[in-house]
Amino acid sequence: MRHVLVDGDTLGLEEVAAVGRGEARVELAPEARERVRAARALVEARLSDGEAHYGINTGFGTLAEVRIGGADLERLQRNLVLSHAAGVGLPLPAAEARALVLLRANVLAKGLSGVREPTLDLLVELLNRGVVPVVPERGSVGASGDLAPLAHLALVLIGEGEAWHAGERLPGGEALRRAGLRPVVLAAKEGLALVNGTQAMTAVGALALLRAERLSRVADLAGALALEGLLGSHLPFGAEVQEARGQAGQVAAAAHLRALLAGSPLNASHQGPGCHKVQDPYSLRCMPQVHGAARDGIAFCRSVLAREANAATDNPLVFPATGAIVSGGNFHGQPVSLALDVLAIAASHLAAISERRVEQLVNPSLSGLPPFLARSPGLDSGYMIAQVTSAALVSENKVLCHPASVDSIPSSAGREDHVSMGMAAALKARQVVENVRTCLAIELLVAAQALELRRPLRSSPPVEAAHAAIRAAVPPLDGDRELHRDVEAVCRLVDEGPLDL
Repeated sequence: MRHVLVDGDTLGLEEVAAVGRGEARVELAPEARERVRAARALVEARLSDGEAHYGINTGFGTLAEVRIGGADLERLQRNLVLSHAAGVGLPLPAAEARALVLLRANVLAKGLSGVREPTLDLLVELLNRGVVPVVPERGSVGASGDLAPLAHLALVLIGEGEAWHAGERLPGGEALRRAGLRPVVLAAKEGLALVNGTQAMTAVGALALLRAERLSRVADLAGALALEGLLGSHLPFGAEVQEARGQAGQVAAAAHLRALLAGSPLNASHQGPGCHKVQDPYSLRCMPQVHGAARDGIAFCRSVLAREANAATDNPLVFPATGAIVSGGNFHGQPVSLALDVLAIAASHLAAISERRVEQLVNPSLSGLPPFLARSPGLDSGYMIAQVTSAALVSENKVLCHPASVDSIPSSAGREDHVSMGMAAALKARQVVENVRTCLAIELLVAAQALELRRPLRSSPPVEAAHAAIRAAVPPLDGDRELHRDVEAVCRLVDEGPLDL
C-alpha cells in the first residue's frame, strides 16, 4: 500500500483521491511536527498574557468580545464543536469523508493553527484505522469555511457524533474504541482550529474534478465512435486548424481525437468524389473547440483546488516566527466556489454536445441508419428513449449550472455578511459530473450499435478496442430490452477505466 506524507505543503489531488479510496496510509512529516509544536507553544504563551485572543479565550463570531475564563476554556472548545454540528441531509460518501479528514490534517500540519500533536495524530489515525466520520453534506454557506461539516468531523475526535468502522455505523466513541483509539479533550484554540476552513467543499470538489478530467478524455472517445458511426470527416481535427486558433484545450482535444481515429478503414471508405457530405454538424466538427473549452475550464479548477489543498484556511492564524496571532479571512470559500462553478459549467458541455451526437445517431434523416438503430424499426423502439434520458440529464445540468458563487446570505448576526456558498457549488458540480458520466455512457452504447450497422467495415484500432470493451459488457441490441441495465453496465466501464484510451 502506498504512503502519503502529510506536511501541509505538498499534498497532491491524486493523493487525496487515493486516500479517499482507502488505497494509501497517511504519515505526518517530521518537519510538520516541529511546526505544530512551535505554534502550540505560542498559543499557550498567549493564554497567560492577560489579553483577549479571538477563539483562544473569547467567544466566537459576534460573541468575540466575550472573555472566557481559564477554567472554562476546554468547555468552550467542546461547546463550539457541539453547537456547530448542525449539518443535515445525506452523509458524504466514504471517499469524500476520508478526503475531508486528510485535507483537514494537512491544513493543521502547516503549523499555523495552534493544535496539539495528539489531536493531529488522532486525525491521521482515523484514516489509517478505517474510522470514517458521518458528515452530513448540507448546512455550510462556505464562510467561516465549512463550519457544520467540519464540526461533524470534530465530533468523532471527542468521542461524539457517528462514524463508520468495518462497514458498521456506530457512535463516534464506539468507533474509536473498536479501532483502538481514544478521544481527545480539546484544549484552547483546538475546537476552532478543527472547524474553520474550506476542506469539505475542497474534498467534494477535488474528487469531482478528477472524475471530470477522466471524462474529458472519455468524451473524445465517445465522440470518435459517434463520428465513425456517422461517417464523419477527420479533416476538421487537423493540427493546422487548431494551431491557427491556439487554445490549449482545443489543441489537446484535437490531438487526442486524431490519435483515436488514426488508421480507420471506415473513414477511408467514404473519402473522395463519392462522398456526398460537404460539412458535418457542429456536434461532430466542433468537438475540439467544445471539448477543448471544457478541458480549459477543468484545468482552471484544478489549479485552484491544488493550491487550496495546501492552503492555510484556519482563523486566527498562528505565526510562531513573528509571535503574531492574526484574525483574517482565509476560511472564506470564494476562490473554491467560483472554481467549482466553472467546473460544473465546463463539464456540462461534454454532456450537451454528446446528447446532440446521440440525436444524430438515432435520427434516420441525419444518420442514414435505421430509425433509433433498431433492427426492426416500428416493432422495436431501439435507442429512442436512451436519447430522451440523455436529454433529461442535459437539461438538469442547465439548472444545476446556475452559479452558486454569485449568491450570498448574511449569517452569524451579520458578522458573516458575505459568504461563498462553496459547498453548494461542490455538491452541484458533483451531480453535474455524475450526469455527464451517464450521458457519455449512453453515447458510447448507441455509437457501438451504429458501428455494427456499418459492418463489415471497421474503424481505427482504438475505436475498435473501445467497441470490444463495450461488447464484452453489453451485447448488441437485436431486439428491445431493459436499456437501463445496458446504460449501467457502460457507466461501470467508464468508472472503472477500460475506456480511458
